[in-house]
Amino acid sequence: MDLSKIKTLIDFVGRSNITELTVTEKDVTVRIFGSSPAEAGVAEPPQKPESTISLVSDAPSSAEKTSYAVKAPVFGVLHRAPAPSEPPFVAIGDAVEEGQTLFIIEAMKVFNTIAAPRSGRITHLTDIDNGEVETGDLLAEIA
Repeated sequence: MDLSKIKTLIDFVGRSNITELTVTEKDVTVRIFGSSPAEAGVAEPPQKPESTISLVSDAPSSAEKTSYAVKAPVFGVLHRAPAPSEPPFVAIGDAVEEGQTLFIIEAMKVFNTIAAPRSGRITHLTDIDNGEVETGDLLAEIA
C-alpha cells in the first residue's frame, strides 16, 4: 500500500466520526484509529484478502434508545449479498453477532466488508442494493 493511499485513509478518518478503520491490501494491513489526531496507521500481518470496516455508533438513534445505527463509512456501491445470485447477508428481523458481515461496499475497486458493531436484531435495512451510497448514509439499525 503506497503512502498516498494511507494519507487519504487518515484524512478520511479524521474528517468522519469513524473510531477505527482497518484496510488490508495485498500483504499489508493498516489500522487507523480516529480517537486522537496524533494516532496514525499501524502495519500488521495480513488477516484476510479483503478489507474490513467496522463502525460503532457512539450515540443511539433518536428512533429507539437501544438501537445502533450502521452507517456507510465510504462512498461506493453497496452490495447486500456476496454475489448477485446469492441471498443477502441479512434481512429485517435477523439476529446478528458482533463482527458479522452485513454488507459490502465497493469503493475504488476495493471490497470493504461492513461488520455489525454489536450483537442484536436487525430492525431497519436500506433499500439500496447494487447502487451508490454516500458516506454517512444509514444502512441498517441493530436493536
